[in-house]
Amino acid sequence: MNEHIQREGSHLENFLLDIGKYNSMVDRLEPIKFTGKVTCVKGLTVESDGPPAAVGEVCKIITSTGKEIQGEVIGMEKGKTVLMTYDEMEGIQIGDSVVATGEELSVYVGDYLLGRVLDGTGRSYDGLGMIGSSQVAPVFNLPSDAMKRRPIREPLATGVRAIDGLLTIGKGQRIGIFAGSGVGKSTLLGMIARNADVDVNVIAFIGERSRELQEFINYELGEEGLKKSILVFASSNKNALCRVRGAYVATAIAEHFRDQGKDVLLMMDSVTRFAMAQREIGLSLGEPPATKGYTASVFNSLPKLLERAGTGERGSITGIYTVLVEGDNMNEPIGDAVRGILDGHIVLDRKLAQRRHYPAIDVLQSVSRLMSKVVERSHREKADMFLKLMAAYNENEDFIKLGAYAKGSSPIVDAAIMLHDSMEGFLQQEVEDGMTWDECLECLDSVVSPLIDSDANENLEESDILEESFF
Repeated sequence: MNEHIQREGSHLENFLLDIGKYNSMVDRLEPIKFTGKVTCVKGLTVESDGPPAAVGEVCKIITSTGKEIQGEVIGMEKGKTVLMTYDEMEGIQIGDSVVATGEELSVYVGDYLLGRVLDGTGRSYDGLGMIGSSQVAPVFNLPSDAMKRRPIREPLATGVRAIDGLLTIGKGQRIGIFAGSGVGKSTLLGMIARNADVDVNVIAFIGERSRELQEFINYELGEEGLKKSILVFASSNKNALCRVRGAYVATAIAEHFRDQGKDVLLMMDSVTRFAMAQREIGLSLGEPPATKGYTASVFNSLPKLLERAGTGERGSITGIYTVLVEGDNMNEPIGDAVRGILDGHIVLDRKLAQRRHYPAIDVLQSVSRLMSKVVERSHREKADMFLKLMAAYNENEDFIKLGAYAKGSSPIVDAAIMLHDSMEGFLQQEVEDGMTWDECLECLDSVVSPLIDSDANENLEESDILEESFF
């Protein structure tokens, strides 16, 4: 009897969800359509004589064969409406109808999105059925009111020792992963997505290769990770507008879950290709290039996108954004601009990757600006000790390897040599070896304990000098 009631209740719930979905669609219908005619197709843009529409409004181009191609108003010029399409422009010709929808781009949101893959405009990409819901969110939003944002005081466990132990991220923090191509950005993102202590993952692939989607789902994310994740995929072959809007779609979905009071992890790979797509749009509108070919609109759009992550009145969005640096130059224009907006950066080093040191995080070049606010003092002191030992070893590495370093010359270097192997072991981690927060702290403590435990310090000379050096 109870099973029958539960089954009937489930059917009723699904029915109400369907009714809500279709009611939402009816509410969004525009009975009066404003139309225009295509007058010019040039480069990435389509010019039309009408319809009267605002910048950002979605329009439909109806070709002579009846095919509908969605686009968006990106500018006005000499009485003409300038559009850019989300999909390819094949089939568009002079005289085709342009119909204004009266709406900006929006995306359906809700718990049913978990485990799904969407395209850059929020439509189904995984072949599992149409995306529809009674809840709709606009993709363009303002960042949360700075006066209403809760302070970031709680650490986020990512499952990656090098990050949790030495570069701790807070819930609601925004941090960048800076690296050249092929150094392990996607693998690191997969490790974090699989093991992070959050309610929902929203993962955006902007301008990435098509083959990387299945590889990420099957090998990096895994079945368990996919269950709490939503993927937005706008591949490199998509139009520039689709790639740019994919970043906004992912952010809007993350905002929906944050406003429900959930802790969300928003990961975007990569901000650089988002900037490249925005540059294409700017150049197509005749905007002059500024810094190394990037237009001013690129640097204007970056803070508008990145500032939307963070804490809200209830939940949080922790943003992790990858930055593809050209020739491993960490000071190239996009990297420099993004680093100034975010709350820290994690640098992946090609030399470490070539030595098969994974994840290839250069902890000495990396920094989390909020670590001191989200960890206990004892944790921070151990992390500082670890990093000072790493720095001392790296500064004297050539002398050590050549045998030119004389033991006893520096207490810190002596300690760094003694603990070097255990520190290297702490920094290296297999993809599938996720680690809880407590396990990470225990592991960090075991590495530096020979310098803290007086009994273990008996074999070290001048231990008092060592202690003064660190504290």
